[in-house]
Amino acid sequence: MPELPEVEVTRRGVAPHVEGKEVSGVVLRHSGLRWPFPPELERLLAGRTVRATGRRGKYLLLRFDHGTLIIHLGMSGHIRILPAATPPQKHDHVDLVLGDQALRLTDPRRFGAVLWHGADEGAVEEHILLRHLGVEPLEPAFTAELLHRVTRGRNAPIKQLLLAGNVVVGVGNIYASESLFKARIHPKTAAGRISLARYTLLAAAIRETLAAAIVQGGSSLRDFINVNGQSGYFQQSYFVYNRTGQPCRICGKPVRQIQQGQRSTFYCANCQK
Repeated sequence: MPELPEVEVTRRGVAPHVEGKEVSGVVLRHSGLRWPFPPELERLLAGRTVRATGRRGKYLLLRFDHGTLIIHLGMSGHIRILPAATPPQKHDHVDLVLGDQALRLTDPRRFGAVLWHGADEGAVEEHILLRHLGVEPLEPAFTAELLHRVTRGRNAPIKQLLLAGNVVVGVGNIYASESLFKARIHPKTAAGRISLARYTLLAAAIRETLAAAIVQGGSSLRDFINVNGQSGYFQQSYFVYNRTGQPCRICGKPVRQIQQGQRSTFYCANCQK
């Protein structure tokens, strides 16, 4: 699944092609993806200018004067910038046409989403899918003190708390495993038992891991490519994720794999306590 780095890579790739550009048309090749497409989407967007791009968690935001288009890449989606006349392939579901170019959403599993939040409904951050999201891990509000304060009395394993998204948003499965390894914290440790000093290490590890993944174009285990059709290569730098049985890059002990909440967790039992 595309996680925060992949969506941020997409946002940065899309931005110079769409910001300040007028939408000349919208092509919908189905009635919807995970949810139905907004009614009259072409009427809402045609002739309107994309003022800015944004991101909230794993949601890509295209901001207009009269509202925001919310895009989620689902399990296997990606966005490319193509010549508008490029023939669509089987899984190309949405085109946002901007003159001679098109922003094209491809989603083989159709778990993504294209939604509209009108300015008359309030700030887009209050959309039902966004309002309960936690702090952004790359923004100043994300601190060790915050993590320490909100986890007092919490017995949930720290890995599960990171994935929940209501404390910090966008730290998906890959980057949670990698960040916990860098902070030397066992993924099953109860969140409420972690000290402020260890949360200082974890907050720094999360920021560093996500920032490095963005620089390297994200991870491309399966379907993710960027807007130019290129794959990310952060997976070449993994310390533990998807390395079951391979030697830890620090101590040489075999990397272990367990299931937490129906998701695979990878860790080094020697380095992470």
